[in-house]
Amino acid sequence: MTYEIKADALDTAFDTVTLAPHDLAADVASLQADVARLNARPLARPALSGAKAEDGGRSVFVERYLRKGLEAAPEVKSLNATNATDGGVAVPREIDALIDITLKAVSPIRRIANVVSIGSVNYRKLIAVGGVASGWVAETAGRPETGVETFIEIAPPMGELYANPAASQTMLDDAMFDVERWLAGEIGNEFARAESVAFVTGSGVARPKGFITYPVAVTDDTTRAFGTLQYIASGAAGAFAASNPQDKLIDLVHALRAPYRPGASWVMNSSTLAKIRKLKDSTGAFIWQPALAADQPATLLGYPVFEAEAMPDVAADSLSIAFGNFQAGYLIAERAETSVLRDPYTNKPFVQFYATRRVGGAVVNSEAIKLMKFAVS
Repeated sequence: MTYEIKADALDTAFDTVTLAPHDLAADVASLQADVARLNARPLARPALSGAKAEDGGRSVFVERYLRKGLEAAPEVKSLNATNATDGGVAVPREIDALIDITLKAVSPIRRIANVVSIGSVNYRKLIAVGGVASGWVAETAGRPETGVETFIEIAPPMGELYANPAASQTMLDDAMFDVERWLAGEIGNEFARAESVAFVTGSGVARPKGFITYPVAVTDDTTRAFGTLQYIASGAAGAFAASNPQDKLIDLVHALRAPYRPGASWVMNSSTLAKIRKLKDSTGAFIWQPALAADQPATLLGYPVFEAEAMPDVAADSLSIAFGNFQAGYLIAERAETSVLRDPYTNKPFVQFYATRRVGGAVVNSEAIKLMKFAVS
């Protein structure tokens, strides 16, 4: 077999193909007829005002709007979002994902007190009272036995905070925000508020014992019984003294012995602080000084001031101002962090979030905290 024989057969096949004659004029006429039929059909939707009108070969849109900035008559539509039947139901409602809450006053006692974590329900702390005695002797004189410190056991009253809010499973599934995280934040805020009140005014029964609920006396540290707090009288019943009221605040500072003053701070509520901020010294300068930075507390007589709303307002015989070294004077004992049990079984179709927190508190050194009593003496 040779290539020439194959090529001859191919040439014969091409010779049999012939082109049919084609009428170009007929095709053009058919295309024009189709365009005419389409132009004759009515439009499905009427054109907007001025969109198809012609003016000397130019559309009104080009002549009026693009060249002269003139707008045609506004198009009036019947759909609106204010009426549900006119399309308002088609407009989705948007809810802000960030929920604003009213802030609850939280005491700063946890910030300035001594906080310890414990591993059991019972916690004991030993306090040495009195110190070791000493004496001077001659070279050959006898050395009699000297006294030693007395130990006192402190057991901070413990209590258990709990919260048990519930949410339906549908709410958890379909809400536009994280309901579980929101509930956890609310529980944390409420626990902080509740324990801050207990650190100041707690009774000590199934809860911490507040430092202003301890016995108080006017006697100083040398004669006052351990566990009793010293107070300084303001000089007037339910108010500061009429003359030189700042002098009583200075007396309160120096009622606290020098070893405790480094790290000492003031504790009062905002109403009492408002009264103190108006006090001036003999030169006319305010004794209260604002903070030098946003993250630092203001100072009163050189010591930081912390606002605790659980402190009582100024009234007759009220203990409205505290000054002391709370790191040395008040102990907060906590079992562990807040635990949350998610319970979807007990109360179907609701899911309950059972949160608990075990915490205690007590005064461990009654010499380290002083109070002002708004009384004559």
